[in-house]
Amino acid sequence: MRIAMISEHASPLAALGGEDAGGQNTHVAELAAALAADGHDVRVYTRRDAADVPEQVRLTNGVTVVHVSAGPAEPIPKDALLPYMRDFGLWLAGQWRRDDWVPAVAHAHFWMSGLAALVAARQTEVPVVLTYHALGTVKRRHQGTADTSPPRRIGYERALGRAVDRVVAQSQDEVRELIEMGVPRSRLVVVPSGVNDAAFTPEGPAAPREPDRPRILSVGRLVPRKGFQDVISALRLVPEAECVVVGGPPARRLADDPQARALQALAERCHVADRVRLVGAVPREEMPLWYRSADVLAAAPWYEPFGLTPLEAMACGVPVVATGVGGLNDTVIDGLTGDLVPPRDPRALGIALRRLLGDRVRRFAYGTAALDRARQCFTWQRAAAQLGGVYAAVSQVRHPTEVVA
Repeated sequence: MRIAMISEHASPLAALGGEDAGGQNTHVAELAAALAADGHDVRVYTRRDAADVPEQVRLTNGVTVVHVSAGPAEPIPKDALLPYMRDFGLWLAGQWRRDDWVPAVAHAHFWMSGLAALVAARQTEVPVVLTYHALGTVKRRHQGTADTSPPRRIGYERALGRAVDRVVAQSQDEVRELIEMGVPRSRLVVVPSGVNDAAFTPEGPAAPREPDRPRILSVGRLVPRKGFQDVISALRLVPEAECVVVGGPPARRLADDPQARALQALAERCHVADRVRLVGAVPREEMPLWYRSADVLAAAPWYEPFGLTPLEAMACGVPVVATGVGGLNDTVIDGLTGDLVPPRDPRALGIALRRLLGDRVRRFAYGTAALDRARQCFTWQRAAAQLGGVYAAVSQVRHPTEVVA
């Protein structure tokens, strides 16, 4: 099957760690590769953000990344991309009409990609599947006036859920949110993200560490909602342990990053600066080394649509202490593969981390169960197989598509 994946801001080629480069980029790259491994022909369409990038780049066998001319060929924050989505969709429609490569289905990632896909669908009758990755209602609830999303985002998301052929939710929490928004239950299917279980394994080298100092690892973009400040505050309750934070800009630019400076200042105020290490961004292929070096992964977001880093840790046999939000409630089984604590509660987080680090038997049991759960329930091969069924269904039974852009 020919599959078009639309990911307007999250290119699978992007270096991870920037403000708009994180889990969605990984999701698109890994899912495309898994679909190609199943024999599908996949093209990922993402916005051209530099004049010198080629129109097409081969990502792997069966996967081609296509750069779409929509707006200036320069980096633009994702919240400022809405005015260019119609041009993005018209570019797709023109390409599909001229090309001998016409997709059987378009899978849009993020709501703005959904708008572009529907513009193209109106002219080409290609069915559209949508994964939101994050919802405006949830972002507005947690960020309030700090939310920089376009004002009409929630309205667009609601209309998209009724216009596309299928909505792919990543967790039960997202299903509940979508139903409350008015998205028909008949349009919803749950397909969680996956983990690359060939790369993320317990076997292999690990990043260097002090042998007698427990290591807490925390991974992600350096944005407030990821809760790194809560992990650092919790460290006061976990004597002797070190906290290693992987993510954000490259190490050479950490000193100039406002969030990195704020975390360092917090560590100073909490008198744990000697036990906090900010690593910055590391190459994707080196991430298994960091997970293997850890005794526990601390994932403390205030909200999280899904959360890939706990799955990656679990696939490396590392137990997880996480906040009980969003998709983390589906991936981490409290008391079996890790512990769940309330969000924005450094004390509860610190107590859970101290308890787990002090119990070697519990850590081993959690890590073993975590590895088994990741391998059985959350591989990209499993996700690709489930989505292959969704794609086949919508390409055979076509619903009328109403453009909402």
